[in-house]
Amino acid sequence: MAGLAAGLSATAAAAKPLAPLTPGIKISMQVGEEVTDDDLAWIRQMGIDYLNVQTGKGRATLDNFQAIKARAASAGLQVWNISNNDNRNIEEVTLNLPGRDAKIAWLKQYIRDTGKAGIGYITYAHMANGIWSSATEKTRGGGTARAFRLETAKGTWNGKTYEGALTHGRKYSKEELWDNYTYFIREIAPVAEEAGVRIGIHPDDPPVPELGGIPRHIFGTYDGYVKALEIANSPNIGVCLCCGTWMEGGKSMGKDVFEAARGFAKMGKLWKIHFRNVTAPQPYFVETYIDGGYTDMYKLMRTLVDVDFRGNLIADHVPAMSGARQSGWAYSMGYIRALYQAALAEKKG
Repeated sequence: MAGLAAGLSATAAAAKPLAPLTPGIKISMQVGEEVTDDDLAWIRQMGIDYLNVQTGKGRATLDNFQAIKARAASAGLQVWNISNNDNRNIEEVTLNLPGRDAKIAWLKQYIRDTGKAGIGYITYAHMANGIWSSATEKTRGGGTARAFRLETAKGTWNGKTYEGALTHGRKYSKEELWDNYTYFIREIAPVAEEAGVRIGIHPDDPPVPELGGIPRHIFGTYDGYVKALEIANSPNIGVCLCCGTWMEGGKSMGKDVFEAARGFAKMGKLWKIHFRNVTAPQPYFVETYIDGGYTDMYKLMRTLVDVDFRGNLIADHVPAMSGARQSGWAYSMGYIRALYQAALAEKKG
């Protein structure tokens, strides 16, 4: 017992207190690190101050993180997080497959390098067999968009395709998936605490109860999130609330997206928002333009203002638009900024 107590004391001493989030929603643009100077200027011209940057294979290094931050700063922008496809949806971790500990060790270094670069947040997702979709379909005016039909969907992630009744050769139980998550998060959380990095966990997309023989019960319901956060028992483990994914789940989530935002905010765990809309809950949906789905997005923005959300908010999965290649994103970002300004004015008024 004395040894355990000493170990816990050492961990507590090593942990960095989390820097408080400053007031206001940090509206941000998603870009790849190859983003052009013209696009960086366009982002600033829209009144956006923050970037979420995606890196490629082998690019998740401290030197590269620092270079990305410096380039963003030269354009008058701040980096909220840097993502890489290898840092989430890791089947070895979710299913306890060979190579799990090596993947966890890589992720620990990724977290440490994020903290050393002065970046205080990363998003993690815990899906074992990818994001499931069907063939693209048309949304308003003929725009091309992701769709999901339960009977035809397949999973994809990081160059792999997952399909069929058993994507990994057998059915997995809910209990073993909880065991695998517990092992993982208790390895990762102390490193995040030492690095001073928040980790927001993304919902399963789509949150269908089971896909390919693998349950989606941990990050596919509100109660699953609550249990997962309790297991983590860390100030550094919280929520990336992908609102579109939450809408995809509908009643099966246990709480609607407005209730979820309020609940996670009350816990002090709401750190990032993916602000997007869909036509309907599963088993069939199409991603839409931000104002074209079944959810009242002004009500959602007003909810975020009401709970004093201080984290990062991005447009996500934006359907293509005719015209310039930036049209869809410009439409979404302008719409988001207008909703935010209106919600702030209503709250003040």
